[in-house]
Amino acid sequence: MTEAKRAPLPHDFLPEVPSFTVVSDDVAPGAVLKDDQVYAAGNVSPHLRWTGFPPETKSFAVTCFDPDAPTGSGFWHWVLFDIPASVTELPTGASSGGFEGLPKGVTHARNDYGTKDFGGAAPPVGDPAHRYVFTVYAVDTEALGVDGDASPAYVGFNLRYHTLARAQLVGEYTAPDAS
Repeated sequence: MTEAKRAPLPHDFLPEVPSFTVVSDDVAPGAVLKDDQVYAAGNVSPHLRWTGFPPETKSFAVTCFDPDAPTGSGFWHWVLFDIPASVTELPTGASSGGFEGLPKGVTHARNDYGTKDFGGAAPPVGDPAHRYVFTVYAVDTEALGVDGDASPAYVGFNLRYHTLARAQLVGEYTAPDAS
């Protein structure tokens, strides 16, 4: 049996831009996501901290995308934008529950669960490990010019034209066998 071909990462189709660094106390590169970042077990947005972005950055956006979802178009778990340039860290849970720690003025777009928050990993049982791509975008404008009712694709379209640099962190998760 041949190994299933993995979907490309979301930025593979976009123009190259400089990168910077994003780290997390909750997500380690290539490691399995903690239960807190799983939809049924915790559904808590992870801590993220970023450095090394261009000095002309005027705001940030943060997304989480699963390119391995069995949809033909992936699955958006988190779409957050208009984060002030002075904010370089989001605490654990900032985009969950009561949004404590989330800076004023930021905008959540609806994720593919249909909610305006972080939606955790939930791959189908039996699927190979799904990748969860956490991306921080350095943006050239203070406001992206879209509202929270925009689709993730439309936010991504606007980010395509306003991204100065991008940082990403990829974790994985496989649903445990139900038996």
